[in-house]
Amino acid sequence: MQAKDIMTTAVATVPPETTVQDVAKLLLERRISAVPVVDGDGKMLGIVSEGDLMRRPETGTERHPSWWLSLLDNSEERALEYVRSHGGTAGDVMTRDVRSVDENATLEEIAEKLERHHIKRVPVLRGDRLVGIVSRADLLRGLVARQAAPAVTASDDEVKKAVEAAILEAGAGFAFLSVVVSGGVVHIWGSVGTEVEKRAAGMAAEGVPGVKSVRNEIGILPPRIRAMMWGQ
Repeated sequence: MQAKDIMTTAVATVPPETTVQDVAKLLLERRISAVPVVDGDGKMLGIVSEGDLMRRPETGTERHPSWWLSLLDNSEERALEYVRSHGGTAGDVMTRDVRSVDENATLEEIAEKLERHHIKRVPVLRGDRLVGIVSRADLLRGLVARQAAPAVTASDDEVKKAVEAAILEAGAGFAFLSVVVSGGVVHIWGSVGTEVEKRAAGMAAEGVPGVKSVRNEIGILPPRIRAMMWGQ
């Protein structure tokens, strides 16, 4: 099983000119901890995480290093840190040295990278273009799916794409769902607003050619959370 088999393809992204305030809103609305920054061609430029927004003058949390430590610091590094903490756009505050993998990275390789660099997610690139993202949760789901059906066929990737398209067409809130296909067995995780959406997602997946069975693990968001997210 490889990155392309378990990655989330419906990835929220922002262009570099997006304001810091809009990035923060997106993280809250989508309940995600980081968002990739891409240019108009889909080339990944960096990533903005919650940590990148923790030290801000707006909240009085910016760092104030001792004057004698400043004498020892590299002036370029101090300037870069100032731009990152005071900048107003995603391009200013993003982390540029992003750990990533390609589509063919194995689950073992991904797990090792997450553990070695103490990160929660890793972007998946095709060349320099962002095609998906693998989080710790996606990795765990992939391990579960592989244990349930260890035989992986070349058609799993095609089935995964077809299932994702079918769920999107069914209007089941695909942005909050994650699909893993292993040996023709479809696993769907995530959250939707209603039981009807959950059933629609399961039915859409069952109707895709090549699907042997569907394991619908979708949860229903509590009314309070739905009201916060969609004003219902």
